[in-house]
This record gives sequence, structure tokens and C-alpha cells, in this order.
Amino acid sequence: MEVYIPSFRYEESDLERGYTVFKIEVLMNGRKHFVEKRYSEFHALHKKLKKCIKTPEIPSKHVRNWVPKVLEQRRQGLETYLQAVILENEELPKLFLDFLNVRHLPSLPKAESCGSFDETESEESSKLSHQPVLLFLRDPYVLPAASDKARIPVHSFLG
Repeated sequence: MEVYIPSFRYEESDLERGYTVFKIEVLMNGRKHFVEKRYSEFHALHKKLKKCIKTPEIPSKHVRNWVPKVLEQRRQGLETYLQAVILENEELPKLFLDFLNVRHLPSLPKAESCGSFDETESEESSKLSHQPVLLFLRDPYVLPAASDKARIPVHSFLG
């Protein structure tokens, strides 16, 4: 797994002070996706990770987050933080994978001892399951030729 934070943006808000959102690029098994997180979410992750794995230092919580140079340093620091967590830990905790929106295999020994962001989430909901919703014996959008209509029983279209 590889993670990068290629960019960040400032979000204006009517309800609270503006804040910065960091765009995280996650590369895993040849697939790429993006997740956006605020610094407060990184900080919450760090507090939980500290309890169960070795964690690197996280960039300071108290900075002037409207200064572009400071934000760039924070971006680099957060990127280094995520990369160090991956490098220093053979098995990544479930809450770290959840933070990055990575679907993971169940039964990682360290993963279970570390908890998750959503403590009410059931064990079953984190397992992937692929089941067909409908099964068509023929392409449902292609009508059979007139000569075929007589030979195809109606129930074959109903599943």
C-alpha cells in the first residue's frame, strides 16, 4: 500500500471557522482512490493508534492554518506520518484502514485489538461479500428472434 497527500484546499464554512481539507491518494493492489480528511481527523486517528501500535510523531496541532507555507509543511508532515505508520507496522490496524477507506481482509490479529472509528460497526459489515442480485440466462436487453420466442419458456426470464 502507498499513500500520498498531493494537495489540500481551504473550505469556507458558515457554521464554523474555515478549515483545511487534505486530499489523500491511496494506491493498493493496482487501484487508486482518494479520501479527504481534516487535520482533526488525523489527530483523532493518532490518539487511537497510539494505544495499540508504534506511531511516529504527528505534526503539531497548533499552527496558523491560513499561511500557505505552514499548510504545505503540515501536508508534508501528514504524508510522512501516514507513510511511516505503513512502513513501521507489519500489519495495519482496522481503524487505520478504515481511515483510508480501504476494504480489508478480516482476521488481522492486530486489527481486532485496536478497535475502529465506528465502534458500533459489526464484524460482519467489514467483510466483503459479493453476491449476484439477478441472474440472466440471456441478455435481458436483446429480444430473442421471432423463431426463438416460441421455444423459450417465460419462466427462464424470471430467474
